[in-house]
Amino acid sequence: MKTLIRALLLSLGVAQAPVLLAAGDAKAGETLVVTCLACHGPAGNSAAPNFPKLAGQGEKYLLKQIKEIKAGVRAVPEMTGILVSFSDADLANMAAYFASQSMQLSGSKEMTVQVNSGEKVDALKLGAKVFRAGNAASGVPACTGCHSPKGLGNAPAGYPHLGGQHAAYIEKQLKDWRAGNRTNDGDSKPMRQAAQFMSDAEITAVANFIAGLN
Repeated sequence: MKTLIRALLLSLGVAQAPVLLAAGDAKAGETLVVTCLACHGPAGNSAAPNFPKLAGQGEKYLLKQIKEIKAGVRAVPEMTGILVSFSDADLANMAAYFASQSMQLSGSKEMTVQVNSGEKVDALKLGAKVFRAGNAASGVPACTGCHSPKGLGNAPAGYPHLGGQHAAYIEKQLKDWRAGNRTNDGDSKPMRQAAQFMSDAEITAVANFIAGLN
């Protein structure tokens, strides 16, 4: 019976979801995020590509990330010491505030990338292909299974909203997953497994494509 249930969860794309309840107070969180806005921008819409947009991100995912950054499970040098004084309740309220905001679209760019054969291809077409269908030949899965066709993620399951995020930030995260520099995706390693066979061209292309999804 447990095997059957696990198979059903996998088919729904929720088996990897972290067990974490998010029930913060967005209004209370608004008074706590002043320090965050210096880097992450008004209402969590960062203007700097090295700082992720937090606006509109799923509350469950946000809470998991900030708790793990505070605990040192996820290393983010720019965040060193910033969350130390906040309680778990504070973090939940901050996550709820950012989740209640709307993410502003970063937008994709017309560009080319050089694939492993040396050929230069349209980055938007390659990015769309990888995002929607993956790369069966190399074992790269489609991104849509967890992050939805429009990149909206799956907030209840804890899968992040990607559409509209800075391309440079997404590219760095994918390369960090691939290199093993980021490891907080759980014991089943869904992101490390997804990124391990992606080429530089595929990572750049899919990050650029995602930045324009909405």
